[in-house]
Amino acid sequence: MVNQALPQIYLARHGETAWTITGQHTGRTDLPLTQLGERNSVLLRERLKALSFAAVYTSPLQRASQTCELAGFGSVAQKDPDLMEWHYGEYEGRTSADIQKERPGWNIFRDGCPGGETIDQVAARAKEVVVRLQTTNSGNVLIFSHGHFLRVVAVTWLGLRATDARLFLLRPTSLSILGYEHDLSEPVICLWNDDNRLEH
Repeated sequence: MVNQALPQIYLARHGETAWTITGQHTGRTDLPLTQLGERNSVLLRERLKALSFAAVYTSPLQRASQTCELAGFGSVAQKDPDLMEWHYGEYEGRTSADIQKERPGWNIFRDGCPGGETIDQVAARAKEVVVRLQTTNSGNVLIFSHGHFLRVVAVTWLGLRATDARLFLLRPTSLSILGYEHDLSEPVICLWNDDNRLEH
């Protein structure tokens, strides 16, 4: 049974953008939310409004910080550059299908991106985030960040390999919760990719 007395880490992926719809890799391109992304961020506020958090952090990219603002936490959130999305380098703005035409079998979690970050570099950022979260233990924490990066955070939390992040899908404006089963030595996923109350 999950120990509710121990701190939990709430992970909110940012809302929909134009490139979310087209499947283009959106790393450091600073896109705003679509109208649907905005509406779902407001719906996320309903899910979170009864909860209290010791700290709230957001990626400084506007799709995450806008989601944070519309969810009701803009005034208390701290911007953390470690929470930015994977730097896709030459693959920025391209779809996986397009990339695989020139690199058959390419998988970002194994192969990384030329001119951008490797999986090891992303994993190192995720490790810094997780270590901070696991050593603070001052209460529940809420994070607004990005799909690929949060997937690496989750597997790092569990002690899995960074490449295992390929197995953990995250939809826009979904909510996930990292926590512990019995004590701090047993990190678990309490909730994953929950978007049931959003518009689709």
